[in-house]
This record gives sequence, C-alpha cells and structure tokens, in this order.
Amino acid sequence: MDFTRRGFLGAAVGVGTIAGARSWLEAAAHAAEQPKRRIKIGQIGTGHEHASAKMAAFRKLQDHYEVLGVAEPDPGRQQTLQKDPVYQGLRCMSVEELLSTPGLEAAAVELDSADPRLLDIADRCIQAGLHIHLDKPAGYSFTQFARLIDEARRRRLTVQLGYMYRNNPAVQFCQRAVREGWLGQVFEIHAVMSKFSPPGYRKYLSQFRGGVMFIYACHLIDLVVSLMGKPDRIVAFPRQTRFDVGVPVCDNGLIVLEYPKTTATIRTASLEVDGYRRRQLVVCGDEGTIDIRPLETFDIQPPPPLKLQLTLSHARHPYQKGSQEVTFPPPPGRYDLQLIELAQIIRGEKENPYPLDHELIVQQLLLEACGYPTKGK
Repeated sequence: MDFTRRGFLGAAVGVGTIAGARSWLEAAAHAAEQPKRRIKIGQIGTGHEHASAKMAAFRKLQDHYEVLGVAEPDPGRQQTLQKDPVYQGLRCMSVEELLSTPGLEAAAVELDSADPRLLDIADRCIQAGLHIHLDKPAGYSFTQFARLIDEARRRRLTVQLGYMYRNNPAVQFCQRAVREGWLGQVFEIHAVMSKFSPPGYRKYLSQFRGGVMFIYACHLIDLVVSLMGKPDRIVAFPRQTRFDVGVPVCDNGLIVLEYPKTTATIRTASLEVDGYRRRQLVVCGDEGTIDIRPLETFDIQPPPPLKLQLTLSHARHPYQKGSQEVTFPPPPGRYDLQLIELAQIIRGEKENPYPLDHELIVQQLLLEACGYPTKGK
C-alpha cells in the first residue's frame, strides 16, 4: 500500500519528542482556518456503540460540517434518541426524508454491525450520490460490501470506515518508519486490542462468527494491511475461555497473517483486566523496533501521554542509535482527525489515504478470519 501522503514532521521538539504527525498538524491547521465550505451531513442509525460520540464530533467540528439531521430506522431506539443530549436540537426524520434533503453530501451510517439493514442502507446512500462514513465492521456479507465498493468507485464517492487508529500520530509515525526503511526488513508484527467485558456484552458477541475477533480484530487487520499490504494467508485460532454466558462465543482469539518474510499476530480478548492499557502495536525489523503501548489513551484514567518506544540499530535523523521514547501531543478527540480528513477528501483538498481497495481487502480478511464466506463476488 502507498502511504507516501501520510508523512509527518521529523523535526524534534526537545529530547525524544516530535512535533507530531504531519496529518495531525495539517488537520489542526485546517480546523483553525476557514474551510472552503461546510459539508452537509446526516446520520442514519444510532445503534453502533460509537454512534453518539461520532455525532458529538460532527457537531463540534462546526467549521467542517453542518449536521442536517438524524434518521433512526429502529422505532425502539427513537425514544432513547430524544433523551440523548448529543442529539438535542437536531431534526429527527425518516431515512427517506434524510436522503432527499436538499444539499446533503454525506451520511454517517451508524447502525449496529449486527443489523441486517446496515449494508442495505449504506448502499442506498451511495445510490443517492452520498459519500459515507461507515462504522466498523462493515457487516458480514462480503458480496454485498464488494458491490457497494464497486458502485462507490463508479460514482467516485468516498467510503470511509470508522477505524479510529488510522489518524493516531503514533501509528502514523510507525507507518512512516516502515515505509522509509528505518526498521529494515520487518519480520514480526504483534498487535493486541482487548478489554474486560461483562457477560451481557460477551453474549452480544456470540451472534458474530469469530465473536470478539469480529468486533476488535478489524482495527488491527486495518493497521497490519496499512503497513504490509495484503497477506498471502490469514489463519485464525478462536477460543472460548469462559462459559458463563450460556452460549458458544469466541472470547479469546488469535489471528496470524503470513507474508513472505513477515508474520503478524493479532490478539483480541474480552477477558483482560484493564485491557486498554495493553492495547498495542509492536513492529520489529532487523534494524529496529517500534513499540506503541497503549495504542491510545482516551479510555484510560488518568490518561497517560501518547508515546512509543523506538529502538534503532543506527541513527535515523533526528533519532539516535539505541532506544528512546518518542512522545506526541494529544489528539483533540478520538474521532476528530478522521472526520476532518473526510471533509478534506470530500472537498477535494486531499486524496483519500485509505482508498476503496484497502477497505475491501480489510473487510475480506476480517470475514475470512471469522469464518464468513468471501467467495463469489
């Protein structure tokens, strides 16, 4: 994958500290400037666990977005929606009304990933000529998702999946280091995204093939593909450790991605005490290692600084030979930078650094790892 557009500043600010990722700085600069125009956007569905926070981010980013309303197709959620302060003052309407709203350019599709209407509604948005932010993972029908991607390509529309680590400055630092050969030949990647979940949430996970892997491994597959491209093979080892929910569920999973000279392991579990602190991305090459741990700090109280450990066999300006800590300014919000980037893409200010082919590969690999069919596109 080509990530030459995702560079960052290499200048150091103090010992072991960088000014941050260029995309971070560009996004901050664009947020401070008056953009060319505000993107008119609406949200469809509120069932995804990130839906409310995404709406809060869209409403906060007033220089980039004008939120025209929200459509909730689930009657059971409409009363809940009226009580949520994030949605106060917004016009609530049907999906049909939202899609026919004059001037609408984009839609955030925030149905739960288990909702069978998810890809149908996303496809309706594409058919209506809208760019979409589609929260992850993108359902479990690869055939339907592939058709959606093909139609978006034909119409030259953006499909942005809601993988929040993409705009993490530490992750972007790692991407540059790999791309520019700082670590030499990458031979090992180790990624973890786990938490401790109560029985009710683990029962929710049981409806998905792959269980916890389906919900969390998608983020890490996205990162591995951004670093290494599509693997030769992906193999999964789903396990059930606790049996207190009364149904079979993978609550402890391992996924291995095989490359000619590299193996990448992804671990996800819904059993790890204070698991947010050990969410990590470790990339090892024969000339250096990057260890990002924790991957982000939004769910940790008090939040530690965002940092990584960089070890080099020889100096890479401005970093010295040996081991050093690199710290980053905190991002303005968990979703802000990705949503600012979406507005920039729609306005034609930058190319999408995660093109449609990337989204298709990540979804295919996730479904294959979890045991869903991906043939017969």
